[in-house]
Amino acid sequence: MSEFPPAQFPHAMLREIYEQPGAIGRTLDLYTDGDKLKEEAFAGIAQWLNPRGEVLIAASGSSRHAGLAAEILLEDLCGLAVDVEYASEWGTRAAANPRRPSVLVISQSGETSDTLAALRLAREFGEPTLAIANVPGSSMLREAAAAMPLAAGKELAIPATKSFTGQLTALYLLALYEAQRLGVMDAGQIAFSIRALRDLTSQIARQLDGWRAAAQTLARKYADANTFLYLGRGIHYAIAREGALKMKESSYVHAEGYPAGELKHGPNALVGEHVPLVAIATVDRGLEDSVLRYEKTVQLLEEMKKQGARVIALANTGDEIIRLLAADVIEIEPAGEYLLPIAEVIPLQLFSYFMALEHGVDVDKPRNLSKAVIEV
Repeated sequence: MSEFPPAQFPHAMLREIYEQPGAIGRTLDLYTDGDKLKEEAFAGIAQWLNPRGEVLIAASGSSRHAGLAAEILLEDLCGLAVDVEYASEWGTRAAANPRRPSVLVISQSGETSDTLAALRLAREFGEPTLAIANVPGSSMLREAAAAMPLAAGKELAIPATKSFTGQLTALYLLALYEAQRLGVMDAGQIAFSIRALRDLTSQIARQLDGWRAAAQTLARKYADANTFLYLGRGIHYAIAREGALKMKESSYVHAEGYPAGELKHGPNALVGEHVPLVAIATVDRGLEDSVLRYEKTVQLLEEMKKQGARVIALANTGDEIIRLLAADVIEIEPAGEYLLPIAEVIPLQLFSYFMALEHGVDVDKPRNLSKAVIEV
C-alpha cells in the first residue's frame, strides 16, 4: 500500500503523477483484449498509412516529445520513415512537401490551436490523418480521418504528466498495430509486447513512493542549480527533452535536453557546480542497440566524473557501474528498451514537482501558461 494516500496530495500535479499506473492501464484496455490488439479499436486506422510508409508527426510542447519517441518506435519496430515537426512551424511550410505523408497529430486536449491548424491543413492537402488526444469528442478526434482517444482522465495541473504517459502508451500500441499489419511482428511478439506493457503498470506503481522520496531529497540538494542539462540517447532523448521542459515550466529553473553525444559539441562549456547533468543511463540487456547506447553513456559519465561534473543518473536497479560514476542515482526497474521511457519520465516529473516547491512556485498553475481545455 502507498505510504501517501490520495488525501495527502497537496497539489493536483502530484496526485496526477500517482494516477499514472491507472491511466496507462485504462488506455491499454481501450486497445487490447488480454494479450491481443482489439481489431475493432484499430479499424479506423487501417487505411491511414500511405503506400510508401511515410509519416509526419505534428505536435507542440510535451506532445511533440511524445512524437519524438513515436519516431523511434515507428522506425525501429515498423520500418516506417518518420519526420517530427513543431506544429506551429509545419503550418508555415506544409505546401513545400509534395510527397503527401500520413499525418499524425498529438495533443493533450485535442484543441491545441497550432496543432489543430496543422491537422486542418493536412486535410486540405488530402493527406491521411490520425489524431491522438485525451478528450473524447475534442476537435482533433472529430476532424481527423482516424482517432486514438486516451483514457488518462481529467488532468487539472498545467504541467502534463498522466496525459504524456498516456500518449506514450497509445503510440506504443500504434507501433504494435502497424508492425502486425505490415508483417514485421508475428502474433507471439505482439502478445509478448502487450504483456510487458501491462506488467509495466505494476512496476511503476510499486516504484512511485521510492521515486517520490528520492526526488524530494534531490530537489533539496540541487535547489541552488541555475541550469540543468538533461541527456539521453535514442528514444530516451525524447525523455530528456520532456524532463527539461517539466523542470522549466514547473519550477522556473532553466533546463535543456540534449542527445548525450552532443554534450561535448558545445554545452559542456556550461557544466559546473551550478549546472548539473541529468543522464538517462538505463539499459535493456536483451537488445544489442540498447547495450551499445548504455556503453556509450558509461563512457561519457566516466569523462564527466573526471571533469568534476555533478551528475544525477537514471539507471537500472542495482547498477553499481553507474552508481560509481554519478553523484546521485534514481533506480528504475529493468524493462524493454521501448517501454523504459514510460517509467523514466515519472521520477523526472517528481523531481520537477519538488524543485517547484523548493522555489515557491504554484506548480499546478505556473505563470504565463494555460491548458487549451481541462481534460475530462
